[in-house]
Amino acid sequence: MGMSVESRGGSRRVLSEINVTPFVDVMLVLLIIFMVTAPMLQQGLEVELPETASSGVETTDEPFLLVITKNRSIQAGEATIEINELRTRLQAIFATRPNKQVYIQADRNVDYGFVAETMGEVRAAGIFQIGLITLPKARQ
Repeated sequence: MGMSVESRGGSRRVLSEINVTPFVDVMLVLLIIFMVTAPMLQQGLEVELPETASSGVETTDEPFLLVITKNRSIQAGEATIEINELRTRLQAIFATRPNKQVYIQADRNVDYGFVAETMGEVRAAGIFQIGLITLPKARQ
């Protein structure tokens, strides 16, 4: 903060003014940092895993659930969907749905690669909110 004394015709006044140049410099540096790091945060698969202490996720719509069985079969309700047709089926299903959110429930014995491939197909269909359904860990 700068301060100056002004003298006119014998009367003295104190003028105080804030120097905003350092503030603007800091804000521009922060803006540049956020502009550089924000695109980096968008890469990879976004997965919202529930914490063991939470009570669950509240949804207003009926959640869309994909179930992966131990024999690598993908089920959506009563229908069985092959991995190679999952993207087109999901695009058709979510064309009119306002809530574009999918929950995946995979068997413990399914390999991680197949679950990741399924999640990639869901993202390729334009659905970016993916949740994994798990059981909470038993307290000891």
